[in-house]
Amino acid sequence: MYPRQATEELTIYLQEFPAVAILGPRQVGKTTLARQWLKSQPRALYLDLEMPNDLAQLSDPGAFFAAHTDQLVILDEVQRMPGLFAVLRGVIDQRRRAGATRGQFLLLGSASIDLLAQSSESLAGRLAYVELVPLVLTELPPAAAATPDALWLRGGFPGATLARSDAASLRWRQQFITTYLERDIPLLGPRIPAQTLRSLWTMLAYEQAQVLNAARLAASLGVSGQTIGRYLDLLCDLLLVRRLQPWARQSSKRLVKAPKVYVRDSGLAHALLGLGTLRELLCHPVVGGSWEGWVIENLLACTPADTQASYYRTAVGAEIDLVLELPGGAVWAVEIKRSSAPTVSRGYHIACDDVAATRRLVVSSASQRFPMAGGLEHVPLLELMQELRTMRRGQLE
Repeated sequence: MYPRQATEELTIYLQEFPAVAILGPRQVGKTTLARQWLKSQPRALYLDLEMPNDLAQLSDPGAFFAAHTDQLVILDEVQRMPGLFAVLRGVIDQRRRAGATRGQFLLLGSASIDLLAQSSESLAGRLAYVELVPLVLTELPPAAAATPDALWLRGGFPGATLARSDAASLRWRQQFITTYLERDIPLLGPRIPAQTLRSLWTMLAYEQAQVLNAARLAASLGVSGQTIGRYLDLLCDLLLVRRLQPWARQSSKRLVKAPKVYVRDSGLAHALLGLGTLRELLCHPVVGGSWEGWVIENLLACTPADTQASYYRTAVGAEIDLVLELPGGAVWAVEIKRSSAPTVSRGYHIACDDVAATRRLVVSSASQRFPMAGGLEHVPLLELMQELRTMRRGQLE
């Protein structure tokens, strides 16, 4: 398994907070990361709350934690026991009075509304979050990162990325989708017909990188606009779909106000569309939107904390694919092109003036860095990710 960049943040946060939560969709590698951590922490204790034997050990959680005061306790699938957060607050506060202030609990969970709400209410000031996303380009060995199309096609879930063939990868992703819809989502509580949610997810894959038209989706599925909003909330909360909000500063221009929507993992988007090979993907109308979504997810996985991400579009067509408002006031306007000979429109430059961009960037499939007319820089995706990662590491020092 490739080293995960979340390990850096995990190490630092466990030195600073009593509890750290790693959130991410199922099969993204949370348990693998925790087990790797166990190897370097001989006094750590791991419990999987989906296993009856492990769950039984927490029948009296207060007594259990009192018996393991000198150990880092790792609780996997913690959303299965939401009432535990109030107990953890009491345990942490009691230990804090005794002088223990950090590195007591590592919580792993598939993100859910209840999990985030209860943890934030019960453990405010005691808990740090680390989001583990599917594999991104900076996590691959140099040889693999030099040919990124395989990661783009298969997506970043380790089971799909590391499959022995494209066909095996597609089968893994199709089974993942079915299991999520028929087993995992019902376990979280929402009673949503699996076929309806699959249809919506598939429609979103077809409309990758498009501005959300909830009314059209609702009409296609025969449900209300409010229902579409509720389903989208769920998919976003599970870190499976992203709503990229429009740039929202005061402007005299008429701005598009609806979010753009992406299936966050490109491999899942391709599986929903039945695209199993690079050739099929390159011939499909979704290719441009898929590439845009994949680039955005890779960049956002590396941005410093407190970065504001949005897109910009006016009613007359001035547009920026990704606006990054970085800590310190820098504004990067990122135009994303699949072509290895990218060009930008006049509308992009107008949009850059509107958002007061301090840096105008183009990311494409070209692998070289070069200047472009109009003050633009073409920067390969991997290099731009590394720049952002350097800024992010600087925040943690």
